[in-house]
Amino acid sequence: MDEQKLRTVPLFAGLSRKELRELATVTDQVALPADTQLINEGAFSYEFLLITSGSAEVRRHGRLVATLGRGDFVGEVGVMRDARRNASVVATSDMTAVVMTARDLRRIAEAIPSVAALIDAAIAARSGEGPGGQEDE
Repeated sequence: MDEQKLRTVPLFAGLSRKELRELATVTDQVALPADTQLINEGAFSYEFLLITSGSAEVRRHGRLVATLGRGDFVGEVGVMRDARRNASVVATSDMTAVVMTARDLRRIAEAIPSVAALIDAAIAARSGEGPGGQEDE
């Protein structure tokens, strides 16, 4: 993926050129139509998605728990904790997203501490826990 496009993504905006270059080697941008099932609750976690345009809904046990848009990301809990998906996510409009495999996200989080800190903070906020705690689902 192009380094300059990555710089426009809020999660990656503060990264150095070197960090963006490294990130560009492990990311892809995908276009997804509305109604695409992005993540299935209970499935194994193989990728991380960061929304660059469009919107999606997050449902847990069929109940709407969040609406997502540009700059939001999904899949980090399962990927970083090597756990099954704790919710389902469906595109509610046509969208584009940055995609990374689980292995690449873990490698980037290790190599670029600022990205790891943002992802850890999101995991804590979404699961209602403090840093390093365990999720209740």
